Amino acid sequence: MGDPESLQDMLTKSPLLLTPEDAAKVLRIGRTTVYALMKAGDLRPVHIDRSCRLARAELERYVRMLENPVAPAQHRRRSQPKSANQSGLFDPDPPDAA
Repeated sequence: MGDPESLQDMLTKSPLLLTPEDAAKVLRIGRTTVYALMKAGDLRPVHIDRSCRLARAELERYVRMLENPVAPAQHRRRSQPKSANQSGLFDPDPPDAA
């Protein structure tokens, strides 16, 4: 077999926009994983009519993010965690019900 190409070499030779299937080949992950990453917001696709494509720059951004992960406290959250305090949740007569 030939020498494995680096990600940079593959991206330099590839078109500007890749299908999710082509992006999966470049990243060496499954197609379903690419779609899951897009749904989670980790990969940001470009939509042209009904087609979904991923820019080369977006794949490079994603790889850089994997190499330099954000600290967990600074990571974006979709919503604030809810309090786990459930005291009084099932009290038959709550104190403020009067």
